[in-house]
Amino acid sequence: MMNTNTYRTIWISDLHIGSTQCQADVLLDFLKYNESEKLYLVGDIIDFWALSKKVYWPRDHNTIIQKILRKARHGAQVVYIPGNHDENIRDYENYVFGDIVVKTSDVHTTVLGKKFLIVHGDEYDTIAKYHKWIAKLGSKGYDLLLDINRWLRAIRRIFGIQSHFSLAAFVKFKVKNAVQFISDYEESIVNTLKDGKLDGVICGHIHHAEIKDISGFLYVNTGDFVESCSAIVEHFDGTLELVRWQKQELEMGQEPTPLEA
Repeated sequence: MMNTNTYRTIWISDLHIGSTQCQADVLLDFLKYNESEKLYLVGDIIDFWALSKKVYWPRDHNTIIQKILRKARHGAQVVYIPGNHDENIRDYENYVFGDIVVKTSDVHTTVLGKKFLIVHGDEYDTIAKYHKWIAKLGSKGYDLLLDINRWLRAIRRIFGIQSHFSLAAFVKFKVKNAVQFISDYEESIVNTLKDGKLDGVICGHIHHAEIKDISGFLYVNTGDFVESCSAIVEHFDGTLELVRWQKQELEMGQEPTPLEA
């Protein structure tokens, strides 16, 4: 049996439950083998955009909700910070649903005393904030790439190729405007927050996992569970780490193993 990893804090975002893009099997595997004293759900957890177009809620999506609720019931402090795909939940600031508290943002203090603002991040994306129709159009194109990528993943598994590949990520970093958008997004957040007596920000939204120092301010992005299947964890010594999780098939006694950045 694989050992369970235990952390002080875990951040996950952009699960897109209720969408065909959610990698529910990998997410369930991650939730099974990773525990924490505190769990942040950093937005776009339930994809109401997708559900408004087509009701899609398979059994494993229900199991995800049940596992998170069980963690909260068993003592983990679970904080849900909605994003733009589940923005209607922002109306329930400070409500508690099944031991999960809803907040529009939060400030997390690490064991080392470092203060991080926790937000989904769409607040700092000018397209998502002021041009929602463009954001939704872009989301459709992105979903198409993910649909193609699902077929590619299936074909790669048939041929025994287990390495992770994301067509959407490949396209994203081949298109100059997309690369510039990521850079502009990061700089927008940092420039807005760096003078606010904070040490950094932990966000999601753009599906690009990263930990990097920008002008002495730590920018941390959780990534997602539709492409990178990544999370941010805080160890008990206060250090932050980006973890990429890949569910592996059990073959010849092998167990699933975490892939760390």
